[in-house]
Amino acid sequence: MSSIDPEKIKFKTLYSAEDIQKRIETLGAEISKDLQGEPVMFISVLKGAIMFTADLMRSIKAPVTLDFIGVASYQGTTSTGTVRITNDLSTDIRGKNVIVLEDIVDTGRTLDYLLRMLKQRNPKTLKLCALLNKPAAREIPVQVDYCGFEISNQFVIGYGLDLDQRWRELPFIAQVYET
Repeated sequence: MSSIDPEKIKFKTLYSAEDIQKRIETLGAEISKDLQGEPVMFISVLKGAIMFTADLMRSIKAPVTLDFIGVASYQGTTSTGTVRITNDLSTDIRGKNVIVLEDIVDTGRTLDYLLRMLKQRNPKTLKLCALLNKPAAREIPVQVDYCGFEISNQFVIGYGLDLDQRWRELPFIAQVYET
């Protein structure tokens, strides 16, 4: 998608706030079952996964700790192809069960880079939970262990997902389209 003027954005709802909350409750139950009461550290990928992280944490039936990592690879609606860490972890993950929480997995470049980097820090387990998975955009294979919704190759906003730092506050997820 070409650059979109944020002032002229048009979108349509893909998943309502209710749809999202129901799916998060199901994900929380699945993750809790897999953990079998063992503690887990969530690593929330800034900034897009913050709303997803907060809601998912409340649905987990196991001890949860939290840290944040910032990565950047997008400018507007386009991936730059370069991943950079903008905010590193403040906690050692060695020997811990770790689940990385991401808003969306599309090309796989960011998550491939991030997961390889975190694996070098020797967690006990390392899994990926994404609110949205966009396999049609995949350039590098990435295993999504827990997936909220699978979507087609479209640009979306809302519920933490942004377009040039705007629209994160929407309580639903919407597809962006040009007029």
